[in-house]
Amino acid sequence: MKFFKWLYDWVLHWAETPYGPLALFLLALVESSVFPIPPDPLLIALCLGAVKKSWRFAFVASLASVLGGMGGYMIGFGLWDAASPFFFDYVPGFSEERFQYVLGHYQEQGFLYVFLAGLTPIPYKIFTIASGVFKMNFPLFVLASATSRSLRFFGVAALFRKFGPSIKVFIDKYFNIIGWAFFILLFGGFLVIKYLL
Repeated sequence: MKFFKWLYDWVLHWAETPYGPLALFLLALVESSVFPIPPDPLLIALCLGAVKKSWRFAFVASLASVLGGMGGYMIGFGLWDAASPFFFDYVPGFSEERFQYVLGHYQEQGFLYVFLAGLTPIPYKIFTIASGVFKMNFPLFVLASATSRSLRFFGVAALFRKFGPSIKVFIDKYFNIIGWAFFILLFGGFLVIKYLL
């Protein structure tokens, strides 16, 4: 937990620099497809530093995250055809028949999967790439992403607009509990991925 407390403290300093919104945009952009650190801590840090700009920060995070998700979709869409023969021929348990089964399942529930991943600690990037691999309807993918990511980030902003900087005291006091809760939810997210797909 010390590393994550350090990371939390590090991102807080962006709220005191003019580069905070740009850093938030870039983090949310790359986190949606390739980067492991979610943008939430930086969004929280910026909201702490300028509560009245919380809606603006939430918009920046939402827009960048959806754009990054579209990038993840394109990664899955563009690279799968080249990589699929390797998976079918050399990866144990990965057959074309199973792929077609998962494809049908994903096509039926893809909107729900993307929506839940965008709203919760389930790794969103996995589903942005999977959506491209399974060629999910692109406008539907964008709608699921935009709705869920906006609900998530504007929800964070709403907390700061309502409670103001006083919520920082709560975060500092219960940081370890919040951190463990996040990882439990993250682990639960991987279980959801395992048993839904």
